[in-house]
Amino acid sequence: MFMRMKLAIIMPVFNEAKLVERALDRIVACPAPKSADGNALERMIVIVDDGSTDGTAEIVKRLGERARAGVEIRSELSSPNKGKGAAVRHGIDLAIDAEADIVLIHDADLEYDPMDHGAMLAPILDGRADAVIGSRFLGQTHRVLYFWHSLANRAITTLSNVFTNLNLSDIECCLKAFTRDVALAIELKEERFGVEPEIVARLAGMTIEDGETKQERKLRIFEVPVSYSGRTYSEGKKIRWQDGIEAVAVIVKRNLFN
Repeated sequence: MFMRMKLAIIMPVFNEAKLVERALDRIVACPAPKSADGNALERMIVIVDDGSTDGTAEIVKRLGERARAGVEIRSELSSPNKGKGAAVRHGIDLAIDAEADIVLIHDADLEYDPMDHGAMLAPILDGRADAVIGSRFLGQTHRVLYFWHSLANRAITTLSNVFTNLNLSDIECCLKAFTRDVALAIELKEERFGVEPEIVARLAGMTIEDGETKQERKLRIFEVPVSYSGRTYSEGKKIRWQDGIEAVAVIVKRNLFN
């Protein structure tokens, strides 16, 4: 019997009662990416609520009660709030248990467009990449917002590149994808927003067994431009300057001391 490849979309969520259902509907409404043989991927959306206090948990629980348009929805509630990293880690574990072939992380707000999923996954599906990181700075449409945020982001990305010897343009992009083999091997420990630079550090330092040669090799990491509709703080943006300081600490810690 023919078995379709399975894509698990991880949605960590905290206090997004106004947006989480719309974010889910946008993903479901998008055509499923297709594998190299032309068959659409089987999609599963894993929503992990991280101790929300605004009614999001109740919405997430309801969303997980039935599939939508043939897309399996699974909801998980975690309390108390531990942070995005903890939610992402839990979501990856659930994706592995569900035998997903590919894991894609997509925030539960409307800043990122699920129409970019096909382009994000293309290097994985055609066998070129083990992991793909989105970039908001490679020419796609983006909302014009905070200059100092973009400057800090570039500084953090440059620092990360110094340690990892990668030439990425946007390590803080919240669209990231990788294969099942990578999901099984990656060991995330950061609890909060530091998970973004940690993922990059882990990917850069990771080796996996090559399916053809059976030899250990470094990961093949690709970067793909994605569109971005950033929010203002009044619209619910949560990142703070303290998280930039944390990102610097995570880059040093996870690249030098694991």
